[in-house]
Amino acid sequence: MHYFSINEIKEWDRFYRANFINSLQGFKPVSLLGTVNEKGQPNLAIFSNIVHLGADPALIGFINRPIEAAPHTLHNIEVTGEYTINHIQPSFIKAAHQTSAKYPAEQNEFTATGLTPIFLENCKAPFVAESAIKYALQLVEIVPITHNQTFLVIGTITHVFLEEGLVKQDGFIDAHKAKSITSLGIDGYYSTEPIGRFEYAKPNKEVKKLLEE
Repeated sequence: MHYFSINEIKEWDRFYRANFINSLQGFKPVSLLGTVNEKGQPNLAIFSNIVHLGADPALIGFINRPIEAAPHTLHNIEVTGEYTINHIQPSFIKAAHQTSAKYPAEQNEFTATGLTPIFLENCKAPFVAESAIKYALQLVEIVPITHNQTFLVIGTITHVFLEEGLVKQDGFIDAHKAKSITSLGIDGYYSTEPIGRFEYAKPNKEVKKLLEE
């Protein structure tokens, strides 16, 4: 097994180092965040650092980069208090990745990438019509992370929209059936292959696979 010290890593070319560190975590969920500014201008941006924080209340968090690097999404959420998260499917990976480009604030990324905005349930923020799994959130808290000037944005789920046939009898959402993709590093995208689900683990009891529906 090859060993890398942090001192060695710090000496690497910054792009090589960024790829290395960003892919070290492994596969991550990747989604498109939809927002609008105070003028109603839609914004769409790709994020791969989205995390489940709790089921009751239903909280989702994501990390926003420093303001100077990624100002628009955070500003819009602060102004309106609402945003959407939309899973990405293989049919629009290229368009989703294109939203990572540094467009000016006045540029509508939906228009730039050819994706379709849709407004549902009186939500101020747009959903991505092409997405099979999408949900809206209300801002709860923005937590500054002073060590690297990033922000943990926490929202509570308010509305969920799923294509038919994705919810199992026990409430499990089949993201594989929806063909939701994952990401690795900064620019790698992957499809998923299910291995299995297992029953709730208890001490001193052999865990068994759940039967498929």
